[in-house]
Amino acid sequence: MSDSDSATYNSAAHGSTVGIQAETVHNSNVYFVHPDASPQEKYRVGVRLLEDGVPGRARTMITDAMAHGYESAEVRFHWVLAMFSARTYQDLSGEEVRGLHYASGRLQAYAEDGWKEALRLTFDLLAVLSADNGETGPVLKQLQDLPPRQRDAILRHLDLMLTGGLKDDLWAETCERARAERFGNDRVRRVWAYFEPVPIGARAVPPRPSTAAAARAGLPVRAVLFVVSGALLWGLALVADPVPAGVELLVALGAGLTAARFGVQWWCQEPRSDLTAGIEVPQPGGPASAVNGFTGQVRHAFDHYFSVRTPYGFTPEAWLAHTAQVRSGLAAEIADLYRESRIGVGRVTWLIRYLAEDARNRHNNGTLFDQEHQDRTPVRTKALTVAALAALGVATLTAFGTAVSGAAAPRPLWAFLAVLGAAWSGHAAASRWLEALREEHRLARETRKYQEQLTARQIAHQRWQSFLDETRPTELEMETWLTCDKTLFIDEALRYHRLTWRDLITHTILVAPGPSAKRGRVRGGPLRYSRYVFRLFLFTQDGVREVSSEFTFSDATCKNEQRNNYRFDALSSVQVTENADIGYDLELLLTNGPALKIRVKDADAHQLAPDEHSQEISAISLSAAGSTHAFRLLEGIAAEGKGWIERRGPDNLTPFRIAG
Repeated sequence: MSDSDSATYNSAAHGSTVGIQAETVHNSNVYFVHPDASPQEKYRVGVRLLEDGVPGRARTMITDAMAHGYESAEVRFHWVLAMFSARTYQDLSGEEVRGLHYASGRLQAYAEDGWKEALRLTFDLLAVLSADNGETGPVLKQLQDLPPRQRDAILRHLDLMLTGGLKDDLWAETCERARAERFGNDRVRRVWAYFEPVPIGARAVPPRPSTAAAARAGLPVRAVLFVVSGALLWGLALVADPVPAGVELLVALGAGLTAARFGVQWWCQEPRSDLTAGIEVPQPGGPASAVNGFTGQVRHAFDHYFSVRTPYGFTPEAWLAHTAQVRSGLAAEIADLYRESRIGVGRVTWLIRYLAEDARNRHNNGTLFDQEHQDRTPVRTKALTVAALAALGVATLTAFGTAVSGAAAPRPLWAFLAVLGAAWSGHAAASRWLEALREEHRLARETRKYQEQLTARQIAHQRWQSFLDETRPTELEMETWLTCDKTLFIDEALRYHRLTWRDLITHTILVAPGPSAKRGRVRGGPLRYSRYVFRLFLFTQDGVREVSSEFTFSDATCKNEQRNNYRFDALSSVQVTENADIGYDLELLLTNGPALKIRVKDADAHQLAPDEHSQEISAISLSAAGSTHAFRLLEGIAAEGKGWIERRGPDNLTPFRIAG
């Protein structure tokens, strides 16, 4: 996927297609087979490719399966369909034509079943179409008697071969089927999921590294010094006056234990986490917004989802004001977690939406700002700690007084040094000990919080991924809907111009990305777009009728329809330009009008999987769109005019004859 959700292609030429390349590549293995896969597996994938509108690769896979000995009437039937899918006789190589004649000659070698009958009828149909004034009535009757699966496959993949009266007889049924299937399988509600960015995995802020080991580094020395100093002080006091010194020692021990117990609770209480530390969230219109695009997009996404997921009783504006600090911290967290992944914000939108919903839910149950209250140490704990420390200090000073004023008191200097050493080492040891404990508590708390957040986000991610997987249309559904759109678009054009298939010499349709189109594909599959431009060329004896329209794929609505009519000799130049960084462009130059530049296919080298190749993917997309046939047809007419069409009949091809 590209680094941002939209990278716009612009061209100043009249009629140019301007597209936004927001792409999703689904990590599906539906078209991939292991190099050591069996011929049966290769054939199965080939049939799936053919059904999903990728005839070029389908031919390769089925041919490979047959080359390894996997052949039957069913296999050969799909091979013939793959040969003619989105192609005509003129698009076949000499080797392919010889292969078709060879296959028709050995038809009798296959076992009698429904697939052999469908294959025989396919060759009969090709023989009629390749012969002048072929009788189509018997073949048409046999075609209508075939099972729907086989009949529909023949009609779909031999579409460009079916012309004239035969296609007229079949066209009404074809259009009726297209109308019935056009919005089938809940198309309107599901198409969006095909172009939805693949959600990136869940992440959470990990716990900061602990400094407890560093805090404990000097603790033993200070603790030993404190014990020695304390023992010396109370030893001197007990020698000087045992009774009061004993009382003072008990008080000091009790106060010390009390201060340690409650002081740990106070000292180790973690302040509220600062999620924005070290991250600057750009403000609207600020200079950072232009520099840090991802962070700015994250912030805008949080604003959007918080504004549409408001608790009861809040207006969007009031809720945004109420949660300004929360949103700022979350935006900084998400920007910091995912910035280095170089992804578009669309891949992390699921998490932003989840966090907005979580904030609303926590507000509803009263825990949105609960962390602040959890971080506050109770007043009783603070009071007991202060009182215990005060009692410890008083007991220590009293013990010092006893040590220097008793009847049997030793030298006062030793008592003074003992107090000084106990005070310094006690403070230092307590600080190191409390710091180590606080780090342990913090690490445990942050680890627990990290695991809870990560688990909750992983559940949300899996829930969203499962929903996408259930909603996303299959390749077959996408191809079926697109085929229906093209069929009905052609039908409307024929009706508008009051033409029948008998009036046409030939036709071709270019399917190109539309303006502001999102794009998506599965690994190894063709590019598909959320918006298309259909450009139909109808060639009659009088000239060319061109009809174009923009289609929104989700609901099949169209707009900006344009119609042009011109003679064959008016098409003075056709140029196809391939640029690895941009894509395929087709430029049509008319003698009496401006150049028409058409974006046929976007570049795809920047979002290829490691096991994909740009040339192969380009060939797949062009083959699926039927562009190869369209290029050949338009280039031939531009070079030779109407004469090229008149010479492109089947005279140079031997009609298919079924042996035996």
